[in-house]
Amino acid sequence: MLAALRLGGILLLFIGCVPLHVGTKLIYGRSRWPKRFMKYAARICGAQVRVRGGPLRSHTLLVCNHTSWLDIPVLASATGCAFVSKHELGHSLVHWMADQNNTVYVRRDHRRGSADQAEAIVEKLKHRQPLALFPEGTTGPGTDMLPFRSTLFAAVAPPPPGVTVRPVAIDYYASAPELGWYEEPGLKNVLRTLGRPQGVRVTVRLLDPLPPMDDRKALAEAARSAIAEALASSRARATL
Repeated sequence: MLAALRLGGILLLFIGCVPLHVGTKLIYGRSRWPKRFMKYAARICGAQVRVRGGPLRSHTLLVCNHTSWLDIPVLASATGCAFVSKHELGHSLVHWMADQNNTVYVRRDHRRGSADQAEAIVEKLKHRQPLALFPEGTTGPGTDMLPFRSTLFAAVAPPPPGVTVRPVAIDYYASAPELGWYEEPGLKNVLRTLGRPQGVRVTVRLLDPLPPMDDRKALAEAARSAIAEALASSRARATL
């Protein structure tokens, strides 16, 4: 019942935001409604979002751990970022929604196009809107992170002038294993997550930017280590 109510709430929010977004974009050429939609969608899902860390600069690539589909509205509402996403998003409506937030699409199985993918990421980083990358390539179990794929780090190894690479730890605390979407059908996970009666406490931890590196594999490992350390430190404090 709670899952159905939350889904209904998100649908009503979507219906209300679309005409405002389209109209604003037609008049001004840009719109803040995607971020507003993400913010209120996260709240409807029960997420209680906090942000920790220094100010977020423009032209920043956010490198994040990936636990749940909930990461998307949580991170977008906290930072206003666009996302690097797999090309195969499924339903055309989902694609349209992603387009409204300036998503950069990549094909994971298209190795020959890796240079084009890197170029697309570099081009997007020329804009002020931060860009978020989930280098695990998929959601994980919430107990630990999957290995980081280094291919897309080629766009920022070394980073273009003025671009910052910043690790971000999306911290669900003790709820992470319950929210993890790993080897579970998508609809089942969505309904299970939305049906949780308790709220979801989540902190978006903006960690220190990484120093410039020429080696994409070293950069990927440095980002993963920083996020893992932040999450481990959070768990340690929670047990005190």
